[in-house]
Amino acid sequence: MDKEKKKQTIKLCVAITVFAIIILLVAISMIRYQVEGDKNMPFNLSRIIIVSTAEGQETKGKKKWNFKVYQNNDVYIYIDKNENYVGKEKTIKNVKIENINITKAPTKGKINTYMPNSVKGRLFDYSEEYLVEEKLEYKGAEESNSRTLEIGSNGGNLLVSFSNNDLGTYSSDKEKQITHDGTLLNKIKVSNEEIAFEVAFDLVITVDNCSYRANVKLQMPCGNIIEEGTCSLEKTDMSDVIFKRE
Repeated sequence: MDKEKKKQTIKLCVAITVFAIIILLVAISMIRYQVEGDKNMPFNLSRIIIVSTAEGQETKGKKKWNFKVYQNNDVYIYIDKNENYVGKEKTIKNVKIENINITKAPTKGKINTYMPNSVKGRLFDYSEEYLVEEKLEYKGAEESNSRTLEIGSNGGNLLVSFSNNDLGTYSSDKEKQITHDGTLLNKIKVSNEEIAFEVAFDLVITVDNCSYRANVKLQMPCGNIIEEGTCSLEKTDMSDVIFKRE
């Protein structure tokens, strides 16, 4: 009787140990997923390019040059097919930019978000018609086309712009020619430190009936645009961008 009881006790201990190990492995897997995100996505965020500059928008005035000065940051987001993906072939249904938040505002001006211009000519038209309010959606298509808000269903790119269009105006009769770039900021006595800001947004990639969401954080403008005029930055290290399946 005692021998049988001892066997039952051993079996119970083994079962409890196995169960505890399973729970531990599941917990480790869940913690790892929270930290590292999904490592088997059909598409990856491969790079982000930021182009920072400034320009003057003509306003009414009595002098030869009358400009309202904008500081613009065009953001190009590239999404490529994951060649190491294990699973059924998938295509991009849509990509959304949501929950846009200026996490650190500039000390001068106000940041607005704009979608690309839908007509020929300028890539961006910084008017109310192209303001992004809640989200910006690019639909999957045969190929990427920013003007029609389309991204290639097998990978492509999308574009959005963050503009500080409340920095001030510049008026002058002296210059024979005006260069429309970051050097304009020096003419209205604005420093790099005063226009620096940080933005965060959710990037949501939907493939067929599955979505992956990650929060992206960017600092802008990139480089010393007041001296260089136009600066660009390419981000390829995406270790800080964690995608999770929704």
